[in-house]
Amino acid sequence: MLQEESDLALIIAQIVQKLKGSTLYAQLERQAWASLQRPEIKLESLKEDIKEFFKISGWEKKLQNAVYSELSVFPLPSHPAAPPEHLKEPLVYMRKAQGSWEKRILKSLNSMCTELSIPLARKRPVGEQKELLNKWNEMGTDEPDLSLFRPVYAPKDFLEVLINLRNPNYENGDSHSFRTHLGLIQVPLKVKDIPELKEFFVELGLTAGQLGIDDSTQVPPELFENEHVRIGQKVLSEQDSAAAQQYIRQGSPTALRAELWALILNISSQPEVLLCFSRDTSVLGHFAYNSASPPKSYIRGKLGVEEYAVFYPPNGVIPFHGFSMYVAPLCFLYHEPSKLYQIFREMYVRFFFRLHSISSHPSGIVSLCLLFETLLQTYLPQLFYHLREIGAQPLRISFKWMVRAFSGYLATDQLLLLWDRILGYNSLEILAVLAAAVFAFRAVNLMEVTSLAAAEAVLADLSTLKVMPLLQIFLFATVT
Repeated sequence: MLQEESDLALIIAQIVQKLKGSTLYAQLERQAWASLQRPEIKLESLKEDIKEFFKISGWEKKLQNAVYSELSVFPLPSHPAAPPEHLKEPLVYMRKAQGSWEKRILKSLNSMCTELSIPLARKRPVGEQKELLNKWNEMGTDEPDLSLFRPVYAPKDFLEVLINLRNPNYENGDSHSFRTHLGLIQVPLKVKDIPELKEFFVELGLTAGQLGIDDSTQVPPELFENEHVRIGQKVLSEQDSAAAQQYIRQGSPTALRAELWALILNISSQPEVLLCFSRDTSVLGHFAYNSASPPKSYIRGKLGVEEYAVFYPPNGVIPFHGFSMYVAPLCFLYHEPSKLYQIFREMYVRFFFRLHSISSHPSGIVSLCLLFETLLQTYLPQLFYHLREIGAQPLRISFKWMVRAFSGYLATDQLLLLWDRILGYNSLEILAVLAAAVFAFRAVNLMEVTSLAAAEAVLADLSTLKVMPLLQIFLFATVT
């Protein structure tokens, strides 16, 4: 109990410290000073009167949403003496693997720059970077532009790294539960089984109304759809991020989705200058809870001298082939460029970065791969063994779906229904469940194939699939 209270106090202190540097904090401070001029604010009850003013004026709700947003990405509590790298990733072998992968990417990037005769860093101390970024944002610079580069790597390259990932202190024979795992991922991480997934995704159950199912059948709309829209409108009117996240677990009405996602991600409608993602240094903040680290580049002759180091690209994120698919679906929701950009950036720093970095996080790509293989091997063993025997390990097919969060593979309306649930459950685990469900749906055809190419052909087109029926059937109907 004391430990829980200590953890909570630490989390509160860290969130308060972070919010103190935010625009919201400055706004709250100004509002508090301005409220002193109001006749209902009395000196003898100053604290309570200002709290009541914040509640009535809506500022309390904005503060609650900001705190909820921070909690959504906050690292799990750890020992106060834990080093910073432990907060980013607790497992040493995961950190080493991520570091090796980053060196490999940076080597490829440097080779590309050498080929193009474009240096990554010029002779400017760290203190001048802010001025340089301002010039970049004005588009008046001769600095290299990442958009001119070819993608540094493809997802299949990343998969090969994950396949070779091992815990040097662990013997497969030590655990009966892992000894029988015959998939490509050979690391002993804890992933959910079907009963745990049923409990976690309980709102997807067969008895709960679902957009993606009940709005596309012969069920009269007044039995679910109309009421669901009414509740969604009420959630938006109250501007409560937590309520919006709970609501969207049953799917978002098309007309409300843009506003609901913005509310969950705590994106305001205030104007913001649209920055190129690769140049947006605010993205660097997510490396505090990302197992990865932003790549550094040093000017020629100053290797290792920190004052001559710069992050490149400035946001620390090196894109891979297909990276743009993270933003493409959002173009169907947001027509205002600045709003679209803010939503994409928040989706990236909350979710998508986990799909291309090595970590032990439950929503990390390693765990998703292991969850997918475990589900398939446990609940569709005949199919799993057949594909394995013909050299068509299922993960080699499904990996590209998961690493892009299925963007570019599903029809847009189905993809948005899937991303509703990512936001609703604050988890990417549903990607692995859907990948397994797709294999289950095509199991009869897959049992007849005799090669990887044939298996890929069977699963080449996912554009006609309906996401919610697949998930419901896999989780709650056929699997026992």
